[in-house]
Amino acid sequence: MKYNRLLALVICILCGHLASAAEFSDLWGESGERWSPRSRLPDFSHAGYHNGEQAPPNIAPGVSVKTFGATGDGVTDDTQAFLDALAAVKSGAVEVPPGRYKITKILEIARPGVVLRGAGPDKSVLFFPVPLSDIKPDWGATTDGKRTSNYSWSGGFVWFRGSLRERPLTAVTAAADRGDDVLTVVSVAELQPGQRVEIYQSDTPDNSLADHLYSGDGGGLDQLKGTARVTLVCRVTKITGQQVHFDRPLRWDVQLRWKPQIRGFDPTVTEAGVENLCFEFPDTPYPGHFAELGYNAVAMNGVADCWARNLRIVNADSGLFLNGYFCTAQGIVFESARRPDGSGATGHHGVSFYGSDNLFTGFDIRTQFLHDITVDGGGAGNVSSNGKGVDLCFDHHRHACSENLFVNLDIGAGTHLWRHGGGRDLGKACAARGTFWNIRAKQPQTYPPASYGPPSMNFVAVQTVDPSVKEAAGKWFEAIAPADVVPQDIHQAQLVRRLARK
Repeated sequence: MKYNRLLALVICILCGHLASAAEFSDLWGESGERWSPRSRLPDFSHAGYHNGEQAPPNIAPGVSVKTFGATGDGVTDDTQAFLDALAAVKSGAVEVPPGRYKITKILEIARPGVVLRGAGPDKSVLFFPVPLSDIKPDWGATTDGKRTSNYSWSGGFVWFRGSLRERPLTAVTAAADRGDDVLTVVSVAELQPGQRVEIYQSDTPDNSLADHLYSGDGGGLDQLKGTARVTLVCRVTKITGQQVHFDRPLRWDVQLRWKPQIRGFDPTVTEAGVENLCFEFPDTPYPGHFAELGYNAVAMNGVADCWARNLRIVNADSGLFLNGYFCTAQGIVFESARRPDGSGATGHHGVSFYGSDNLFTGFDIRTQFLHDITVDGGGAGNVSSNGKGVDLCFDHHRHACSENLFVNLDIGAGTHLWRHGGGRDLGKACAARGTFWNIRAKQPQTYPPASYGPPSMNFVAVQTVDPSVKEAAGKWFEAIAPADVVPQDIHQAQLVRRLARK
């Protein structure tokens, strides 16, 4: 008991809040005593760089882009100097001294250990006068068939491109339940303790996996057409006979009809980042939904343990696309002087998660996007924390995105918190156990409409005047005042608890 009280105090300090009228959620308790791996409250403690166990590193000073001919005068096209510097640095920092640098091509980072670093977002400015679609056209269509640039929802001028090098290692031979941390396999020949692997399952033609991810209440699923996939990247802790033990619990059931397997996880791009920079785009009117041509800042595809830190993003169509694992985006400020569209938006996506176990924290969205924070493509375990915006929405783009967390956030005006996108019959917006904890707003919020997600979602300390509804197998809307809930940041509390028990 003494240990639990000490841990609760540590958690409160980490959250920067000692509540005068502390209230504890029935999903967690004072220090996690009411939680278990099978709880409806997921384990979010693995989000971020190296499973949240380390801060992104400070890389030693590297080579300056000015060594390769960059001027930083705001007029000269400095693109080639940046490309040459990124080609020359096999591992380490590419420094961007104070100045304004005109860039007219994609700056691709496809090797581990490369960091593009400025002198600060108020000093080192990258200006992109031409959209991605004009530089490297990539046309596609929406789910309704409308022609649009694929840069409307992907790609960036600083683009981290890697491969996860996933390959089957062994098949799983026995079913397991969500919360288990042991699987029985055909062979352990290619497995060893300490190894990072991926547990993978794929859907059946009748969308049975997707139905499971929506806890049986997914709405229309017809257009998924059996395409749902789930992955969980974890470490092998020990092997006993044909049983493999892992360092974290399963997010979902394992069933043989979903062809479960353990796959290798060996990303080609890790330990790479972008930091201390301003990304600036032209002050042109926002053209509106699906008319974006790609004024996008940063994209990460097929990477792990990478980061974006201390960035200012101005006049963007979209800010960050995080399609990776265990990446951290921290201290990002979004601003815009663009004339908004009819909805009041100046861009499409602020940040968009396509991967899993990523962390978006300490942000300030000073403009309004159509989708301020998006989870798409079945992403799970992603955490958005300790940030604020003028009028945030928590967009889920269907496709069975489950177990993502929004925590300790000031959403501003609070006029459209549950606004979301995505095509028809691709499931409800949010899937099972999406969690919303300590959400503050200028006006009271209500439980989202049924189209947003199934009753297995979790709402704790969302600004409201409505009463609590706490159904163990149904709706969970715990009406605690945001200022009083302890811990203020459930992600940080879970991480502290997990590390204390290692």
